[in-house]
Amino acid sequence: MSALARCSSCLPRSASTTRHGSILSRSLATEASAGPSTTQLAPAPGKIKSHETIGISIVVNRSPFLTRIPSRFERAFHAYQQRIERALHNPFPYEFYFKQGSLLETKFRAEERKRERMTLGAPFGTIEPQTSAESKAQSARESAVEALDREEEEIIPRRGKADEINDVRSLDRKGERNLYLLLLKKSNSEQVWRFPEGSLQKGELLHESAERNLLKECGVVMDTWVVSRNPIGLYKSSSAGGTSLSRLFFYKAHIMAGQVRPDGSNVLDYAWLTKQEMEERLDKEYWHGVQDMLSDF
Repeated sequence: MSALARCSSCLPRSASTTRHGSILSRSLATEASAGPSTTQLAPAPGKIKSHETIGISIVVNRSPFLTRIPSRFERAFHAYQQRIERALHNPFPYEFYFKQGSLLETKFRAEERKRERMTLGAPFGTIEPQTSAESKAQSARESAVEALDREEEEIIPRRGKADEINDVRSLDRKGERNLYLLLLKKSNSEQVWRFPEGSLQKGELLHESAERNLLKECGVVMDTWVVSRNPIGLYKSSSAGGTSLSRLFFYKAHIMAGQVRPDGSNVLDYAWLTKQEMEERLDKEYWHGVQDMLSDF
């Protein structure tokens, strides 16, 4: 066997040889092989080639600071759970903490019976007496006196001044709901409501553009935090005729303190709105593109 034949037998199967024994080079799988040259066709007359633009939008959220009022079903469920826990819990060993026959023991046992009656109802076989208006007023006065004796803290009302006058610029309204920031901006010859948004500069990362555009449109007085470096949604819109396509990446941010300070030139006004309140201010196409990014409560 000749030396050339011995060398060709030692080659891996991935390599191929010609009939004359010369080795053909094979490119790696990661390398793009150049295909046959094709002639580039010119666009048809009157047809403009489409192009795309990338923008960044920020959904600024004010989280709820009040607990939501439970529904009728939730209140009934919690009452049912309390009755079960009350019926199955271990009795409190008051004999260890109170002296037998003392005033404190008598007061504790009276309060315990009152709590059991409120939770479990009247004992079986007893008939609840009908409470008159005078007895109800007397019990209300007694409850007020007990509250003063315990020096309870004053309960803040759930509806504030901003709710009464419907001040959409205030962050104190709708304390049990999520509020989102909308800006009234100039778009060509009309005014539209939009989230804070801006263009993406060359060599700029998406989350960096979100922070820059938020400061540019809302000012430096507002303290915000962009939640993640990843967008939460994508909105695509095309111009008339489909000649251009814009892609708008949405980022989420939370406001910690401060307030919006519009410049008055590009941004004319602002509002903190719930999801349901935003629908009537946004155009239909834009609303259908962003509604799934917002919370219902």
